[in-house]
Amino acid sequence: MKFGAIPVAEAEGAIVAHALRAGDRSLRKGHVITPGDQAALRDAGVDSVIAARIEPGDVGENEAAERLAERLAGENLRRERPFTGRVNIFATVNGLTMVDADAIARINRLDEAITVATLAAHRPVAAGDMVATVKIIPFAAPGAAVSAACEAVEPRGAVWIAPFRPLRVGVVSTLLPGLKASVVAKTLRVLEARLEASGATIGKEERVAHEEGALAAAIERLAPHSDALVIFGASAITDRRDVIPRAIEASGGRIEHFGMPVDPGNLLLLAERAGAPIIGAPGCARSPKENGFDWVLDRILAGVPITSADIKAMGVGGLLMEIASRPQPRLGDE
Repeated sequence: MKFGAIPVAEAEGAIVAHALRAGDRSLRKGHVITPGDQAALRDAGVDSVIAARIEPGDVGENEAAERLAERLAGENLRRERPFTGRVNIFATVNGLTMVDADAIARINRLDEAITVATLAAHRPVAAGDMVATVKIIPFAAPGAAVSAACEAVEPRGAVWIAPFRPLRVGVVSTLLPGLKASVVAKTLRVLEARLEASGATIGKEERVAHEEGALAAAIERLAPHSDALVIFGASAITDRRDVIPRAIEASGGRIEHFGMPVDPGNLLLLAERAGAPIIGAPGCARSPKENGFDWVLDRILAGVPITSADIKAMGVGGLLMEIASRPQPRLGDE
């Protein structure tokens, strides 16, 4: 692509780089100069214009953006029509943003003319939310770079939405003297609000003593009627041998991971029983503010596998806003 000052006499078909006026005629950025424009420019005493001219082998900004967006957008996404070298991509369902970060990085390294920006991976979105945007920076991009960018994307797309599923979530709250019934009730309301966007609901719910036997029995009763289980402990889990993990194992479950590099949320427990996920919720899950519990719950609701390795990889970005109400805030009195 050529770019620079072009004599008005030679400017037909060139693309205006900066908006200008010629008498009563306004030429906007991106406008393709016509013979009528040339005449108006001459009448206005303009000798040259800053413009771009596409050369053989180049791909115009809108065509390049559309081609790449078509390859990028996977399941449950829609694309807008290209405009000024940009195509915005939107979710069509409520769900979790899935991103092939390596593919996006490969595309952005190919040529500075080609850029792709997305939401962070695993961010929850609602239908209609923007998820990604493709922007071609100049008025055209090298055809070879556009083709390479398209080839860098797997056939399914580098961005897609894993839709939330209307799961039945069983809940067990353990009780100790001093834990108010109002706290348990509020916790359930907060969980209901978290589940609302996914269409999931609280199914069977029980409250039992904070004892291994009582909790194991409750898990056995609720598990057959639940797609996932959440356990809110009256006391935080402090070890794999604590009451909640031991009760899960006693009921036939298996501990996948204890602890996470997300704060608030450090004391989360991830387990499974007969293929159904179980979350031992950290104390901060009683708050509606974002915490590590959300990161794990959202993946479960969207059917996205989560393993011990996935949790260990959450540290970068895992320092979230403090929840003032938790018993042991990050910064104590000095």
